[in-house]
Amino acid sequence: MKKVTIIFGLAVLLAATGCQKKDGISSDLSFLSSASTANNSKIFDISNDNSGKVVITPTGQGAASYTVSYGHGTGTGASAVVMPGNNTTHAYPEGTYTVTIVSKSISGVESTATYPLTVTYRAPENVAITTSQTALLLKVKATALYAASYLVYYGDVANEVGTPLATGAEVSHTYAAAGTYTVKVVALSGGVAKTEKTTSVTIFDPFGLPITFDLSTIEYFFGTFGGGQQFATVTNPNASGLNTSAKVGKFTRGFESWSGTYSPLNIQIDMALGKKIRVLAYNPDPLLIGKKLNIELEAGTIANGIAVLRTAFTTSGVWEELVFDFGTLSAVPATAKFSQLVLRFNDGTDGAGAVIYVDNFRLTN
Repeated sequence: MKKVTIIFGLAVLLAATGCQKKDGISSDLSFLSSASTANNSKIFDISNDNSGKVVITPTGQGAASYTVSYGHGTGTGASAVVMPGNNTTHAYPEGTYTVTIVSKSISGVESTATYPLTVTYRAPENVAITTSQTALLLKVKATALYAASYLVYYGDVANEVGTPLATGAEVSHTYAAAGTYTVKVVALSGGVAKTEKTTSVTIFDPFGLPITFDLSTIEYFFGTFGGGQQFATVTNPNASGLNTSAKVGKFTRGFESWSGTYSPLNIQIDMALGKKIRVLAYNPDPLLIGKKLNIELEAGTIANGIAVLRTAFTTSGVWEELVFDFGTLSAVPATAKFSQLVLRFNDGTDGAGAVIYVDNFRLTN
């Protein structure tokens, strides 16, 4: 009987406490039908890298959701629904906009507010210009921080209209004449701000036969290979006889027997225009009489791309003409063309440091 009494008493206690109303909890939910939002505002986080990106964070009290209209764009890209504590990002062109935020409470009550937004792009920084050229052809690249694109001005015409240059791209221009020009690059921010930079470029006429060393409008390039090999444009050491020109080429033989010079040509050597290459040569050392100058034509359209002839000096102390007749080579037809001129002297024998002078390379029949 004691067990029954205890169990019955516990049941009565649970029933009594379960029916009691806890303090502070109301079952009246009618306030939800009239709930509204308060203290609505926003946070704009505007990027400074000229991307135009703006992070918009709605703020306020009592909002179940926000609808943000960017004031820019169309269709689904013109607005976004944002939940409390979250944000939305939109990319703007430079300009002034009105952002509209509609705050909606749990009851569906809406509150609308508008906020002005100004997006300003910064001027590009650290503008750098890179140029490369082949005779009259100039190529231009540019880089800069915060640049959306560029305009390139080549500096050779009046009232020039800038040539558009995309980021990471390259533009080219062919000048009508050799000379020194000021190239201007304008780095554009994507907005009003821009930054300009200039560089000076010297443009040369195409390099090819004839080669005289006297024209300032031509860059006479004779690269060298082999230790101690040298080539330079110098004053004529003996302006008399066959050659009274002011400037000539000075050739210094290198340490290796195979040393020489190489000259990529802008104008190909075309055998259809003649098969003989004539060169004025000056040997100041009687011991070099009988030594041979090589003319080697490379990057050609023939089978192995190379044609070689050697011609010996016959005198010393005066200018003489050396003739290289490529018509004697059966491997060189009249249709052959070559894009590089190579010179070697005293090939295969001793003679390191020997000096000769050359001038007036020309192609004849």
